[in-house]
Amino acid sequence: MHSSARHVADALRERGVTGQVRELPDPAPTAATAAAQLGCEVGAIANSLVFSADGAPLLVLTSGAHRVDTGKVTALIGAGRVQRADPEFVREATGQAIGGVAPVGHPQPLRTLVDQWLDGYDVVWAAAGHPHTVFPTSFAELVRITGGAPADVGASG
Repeated sequence: MHSSARHVADALRERGVTGQVRELPDPAPTAATAAAQLGCEVGAIANSLVFSADGAPLLVLTSGAHRVDTGKVTALIGAGRVQRADPEFVREATGQAIGGVAPVGHPQPLRTLVDQWLDGYDVVWAAAGHPHTVFPTSFAELVRITGGAPADVGASG
């Protein structure tokens, strides 16, 4: 297992998560590629997207079924500006590369929003620190382990 995935597996264990990190045969940089390998709906994939909210990192765990509405998120958190972070900003904030960012295991806790759409699935799959790794969880567990706030972050239509 890749060192980043081991680090995430340790962080999950420390938080009492019982779902095990699973290595996928192919990278899963998108919700669609992860869902295809796992045999689940794309909406059951929790994309870990990092944004810059007035220069501070913001992690949005969103259902793979839709896109994040940055205007909605900006208003929700009271920021002046929210924009997708570049790969360098993501790695600095999370210690992980885009395509494998986990909800936990970052150098410092990140302000986190958890998409309420994920609550519609019994099992949610999230990245585990590397593009080849994922772990099963639930909406409630994601909120608990990240200290995140449940939120409506999806774009309409």
